[in-house]
Amino acid sequence: MNIVYFGTPAFSVPSLRALIEAGHSVKAVVTKPELGRRAVPSPIKTLAEAMSLRVIQPHSVRTPEFIHEIRDCAPDVIVVTAYGKILPAGLLKLPPLGCINVHASVLPKYRGAAPIQRAIMAGERETGVTTMLMDEGVDTGAVFLTKTADIGEGDTAIELTKRLAALGAELLIETLRGIEQGTLKAVAQESAPSYAPPINKEDCRILWLRPAREIVNLIRGLCPVPCAFTFINGQRVKILKGVVSKLPNEDHRPGDVVKKDHDGLLIAAADGLVSIEELQPEGKRPMSFRQYLSGRVNAKEEILRVD
Repeated sequence: MNIVYFGTPAFSVPSLRALIEAGHSVKAVVTKPELGRRAVPSPIKTLAEAMSLRVIQPHSVRTPEFIHEIRDCAPDVIVVTAYGKILPAGLLKLPPLGCINVHASVLPKYRGAAPIQRAIMAGERETGVTTMLMDEGVDTGAVFLTKTADIGEGDTAIELTKRLAALGAELLIETLRGIEQGTLKAVAQESAPSYAPPINKEDCRILWLRPAREIVNLIRGLCPVPCAFTFINGQRVKILKGVVSKLPNEDHRPGDVVKKDHDGLLIAAADGLVSIEELQPEGKRPMSFRQYLSGRVNAKEEILRVD
């Protein structure tokens, strides 16, 4: 097939590589432009250039000039994997076989921009990947195929993203094969949907009034970016790893520092304790709590306040 591929983050990389390895002709790769003085190429741009593929980086996908540029590529199908922008009707209707999206959830659950993070944050034990025929809604198109994947108790967003990206690449090739052979038809979504809106700053702040398990799920779901955070003695600190402690909460108030030593920082939540094992103070590298204590003057005597 002739394909134009839309993608941006690391999640997009395995699917593009799989298309090339399967013998499809990728006429162009569309990715978001770099922004800012220290901007770096997206993972998908880096791979595309390494494969000597044509790269297009429009500031808008809605201009007649861009749509004409894609039409000139004569794609049989457009494949979209975590591109980061909504495609207009003019693009959706352009390829004869339509636009296929690889989405990191079992639709209609977790429609939207952050399905992996939101699934972990919600304490889900299972998720998956869906290929769908795109329409003008947000992840509302008819479904081709789905595959499920377990979410481990300790999985972080980066670990789950890698697994789902590999699963999505396999599912994409299987989907294209079924379309080519005429054995696969998209089926409308039927059950009640749930949503995965973009992560904002307020989503990332740890509220110690929440249950301990919810706080740990938040930390896992936002690791390594943008990261859950709290304030320790007024300093904003990212929390990279935390676990629910087996020790009982002996009537401590949420946010109380119950214990601090080289084994970790124990903080009271609504119904238990959370042990903070890895963190990152502003302007510094990630470190264990042991390293954090070692870098503070009078660490043993210092009273830590968390809020």
